[in-house]
Amino acid sequence: MSDDRMSPVHVYQEIVDNKPHKVAVVEALQEFWQMKAGRKDSHLRQGALLIYESVPSSTPPYVCYVTLPGGACFGSFQICTTRADARKSAAKIALMNSVFNEHPSRIISLEMIARLVAEAEDSLKHQAQSDGGLKEGGVDAYRYMLEQNVGKSVLEFQEVMTVFQLLHWNGSLKAMRERECSRQEVVQHYTHRRLDDDMRAAMAIDWIAREKERPGVIQGELQTADTELEDLRRAGRELRFPKEKKDVLNLATSQIEERKMLNSSKPS
Repeated sequence: MSDDRMSPVHVYQEIVDNKPHKVAVVEALQEFWQMKAGRKDSHLRQGALLIYESVPSSTPPYVCYVTLPGGACFGSFQICTTRADARKSAAKIALMNSVFNEHPSRIISLEMIARLVAEAEDSLKHQAQSDGGLKEGGVDAYRYMLEQNVGKSVLEFQEVMTVFQLLHWNGSLKAMRERECSRQEVVQHYTHRRLDDDMRAAMAIDWIAREKERPGVIQGELQTADTELEDLRRAGRELRFPKEKKDVLNLATSQIEERKMLNSSKPS
């Protein structure tokens, strides 16, 4: 891969022009991350792969998502009449973000941490919250997570943030506080925890319990996640958090349906 072909200006221009056959974006994206995984200073595992997921549909427009080795996720942002075009569209926006992410300004440093923490503190000052200690503790946890990822890029840090976003959304962080786990203990435990099937299954169990107490709660959360996911996808934004929410909720729904079928098949 030549440096010119993968330069940000070149990649951006190809995306803006949207001319066919100029850049084989699917192959270029794979090559980019293979090269990145092969660097001696890389934080990625060797052999890291891209994960493409096509949304089931019998008619266009088709939608495809691609999850990068660092955990960030992007989706096809154009109206695609074929599944192949949807895959290329997802690869385009992922390649653009991957290349841009290599810029020194996107590498987490002590200077960046100071700026991000200051921005977080300023944002919280404008929010009406009753628990001042919680606000301060949240900023401290944010700072700690950033400090644990110095030298990584913003996209590589994305999965860490997605884990904590999901834990907050799922109510897991609140439950841990009620068990008197310190914020530092929680952050230390989950900072290096990857999103996997076990974590999704555990969250799905929580939502199954909520659905039993409040029928319809899953459907409401699914509608919210769907809206967030579509808005971010069409805008070409990173969308791992709403996609993971949707996956957890769909898993919970499928397990509820399986239980209903098993119960209905039992002899009375």
